[in-house]
Formats: sequence, structure tokens, C-alpha cells
Amino acid sequence: MSSCLFCSIVEGRIPSYPIYEDDYYLAIMDRYPCAKGHVLIMPKRHVPDVFGLNEAEAAALLPLAQKIATKMHDELKMDGLNILQNNGKAAGQEIEHFHLHLLPRYNGDGLKLNNTKPTDPPLDELAKYAEILRTV
Repeated sequence: MSSCLFCSIVEGRIPSYPIYEDDYYLAIMDRYPCAKGHVLIMPKRHVPDVFGLNEAEAAALLPLAQKIATKMHDELKMDGLNILQNNGKAAGQEIEHFHLHLLPRYNGDGLKLNNTKPTDPPLDELAKYAEILRTV
């Protein structure tokens, strides 16, 4: 997909700072990081969101994220890590190519990712949604 920023990066038409590559994924340093060491993992195939990942891509993703996160933890001496992924504009997705953020956190970094308050739905509503989704 020629107009996709991340496809252009995967194809080498836009420079990046890669840290890992395999048959499915390319992991790069985020060009506009929220914190030092911010990494993006993206499929090499154009996939708009999590719903388009095939089973092999999905199965490879978390082990890869854990492998990179462990290296980040050991080398960057971070105090924590956020793993973030947005799907669709309503969820804050800005680039329509699946990507997973590995965002190092440091005590006192001041970064705020979510300022919403949790809801307190009736228990019967939780039970209803549990029943609907239980067949997954």
C-alpha cells in the first residue's frame, strides 16, 4: 500500500531505526517517542488493525513483544512498561497499519496515558456481556 507510512518504512522508502526483523514483523525506534527507548512493532504485511492479523502473525506478536521488552528492561533500566495498541479512530489509532507500542516508563516521567475514570456498571450488565463473549 503505497500511501501507508508504515508500509513505506517496511519497504525501506522512509528511513527508520530498526531493532528487529523477521518474516512477519519489523520493530523500530519510534520517530516521535513519548519516552526514551519507545519501540514500535509492525507487521511487514499491510494490516489496518488487530482484526486483520492472521493467526500466525497474532501468535508471533506477544512472544516478540516480550523478547524486545526484556531487552529494553535490561538495557534501559526502565521502571515500568506500557504495551499499547489502538484500533480505529474512536480508539485513537492515527496510522491505519497495525502497530504495537512498547513504551518504557520511568519513575516521575509525568507521562499520562489515560485520564478517564472507571465506570461501575450493574453486575447483571457484566453478566450479560460475559455470556455474549463467552463463546470466543
